[in-house]
Amino acid sequence: MSYERPNIEAMQGYVSGEQPEDPGAIKLNTNENPYPPAPEVAKVIAGFSADTLRRYPPPTADEFRAVAATLHGVTRDHLIATRGGDELLRLVITTFVDPGASIGTTDPTYSLYKTLAAVQDCPVVSIPLEPEQWQLPQDFAAQMNAAGVKLTLLVNPHAPTGHLVNQDQLRELATDLEGLLLIDEAYVDFVDPRLNYNATTLIHDLDNVIILRTLSKGYSLAGLRFGYGIAPPNLIAPMLIKTRDSYNLDLLSQKIALAAISNQSYASDTWARVRSERSRMQTSLEGLGFLVGASETNFLLATVSAIHHNQTTAKELYHRLKSSGVFVRYFSDERLRDKLRITIGTPAENNQLLTALGSILGQDLG
Repeated sequence: MSYERPNIEAMQGYVSGEQPEDPGAIKLNTNENPYPPAPEVAKVIAGFSADTLRRYPPPTADEFRAVAATLHGVTRDHLIATRGGDELLRLVITTFVDPGASIGTTDPTYSLYKTLAAVQDCPVVSIPLEPEQWQLPQDFAAQMNAAGVKLTLLVNPHAPTGHLVNQDQLRELATDLEGLLLIDEAYVDFVDPRLNYNATTLIHDLDNVIILRTLSKGYSLAGLRFGYGIAPPNLIAPMLIKTRDSYNLDLLSQKIALAAISNQSYASDTWARVRSERSRMQTSLEGLGFLVGASETNFLLATVSAIHHNQTTAKELYHRLKSSGVFVRYFSDERLRDKLRITIGTPAENNQLLTALGSILGQDLG
């Protein structure tokens, strides 16, 4: 006999990227930062006193919130700290979306959205992105409104394509939407600074925008699970006071996160190094025959082109790379099954990937 709620029994769980046990594997499949966190993080860990664990941690991570708020030009009341960005997603859904109400997103998108919607027993309205450059259709907001969507989830820069929607388009979208807009900026730290992208400005004059940030990618803390949300205080308050788990962030995590976000110089240097390698890798992959779109993230989406003489499919290429100790991400979704998502690693890791691809495809990289 099953004791699950019917919607839980019927749903599919989220499938994480593979975590290879071999420490020597080239892991380019889960979009981690290839560089270590700031040196101050190691100092915090080394100097942490176990005796402090006798007491509960600061309940709302006020010290971290204050520093992050200053960084983004807002007040502490505009910010909530969460157990990774995923906890913020769950909080937003459970706080603002009734069971049975519709949640909207794009196709393709971050697959966890559908899982969290299913937990809340909410149908998902998925609007396909335009086939050219993965842009939002012009009537995206109108389609969401017509479907009665209460919350729209938009990854920006987009995953898994890397496409960036600028803040003017976001402002227009949020203005046109009748429900909430959550902008998932998990990869925003890797956006080219010359684009002057800053969606945080939207929350000052729009009451329906929530911005998700995480320390997993840009601050090299994927193993910590620490994120935060930026939004008007009227959206932050019910999550912070009513629906957030009590003491949701442990003391060590708060201290590590504070140390990481306080060292912007170090973090910015790693972002610049990733952007440099991203450019080089796009050129190199295109030289091997892949079709690679522009990306403002720490990964590239590479289409396995038909020009490869042996007609290797993306799935076959994924398995052969895995057999050689190189892990990339393959998706079986209809619009992605001819593509590989490749995380930008260190120059040495990227070179090993290129060598492996050249060997499989029978191409001399010179």
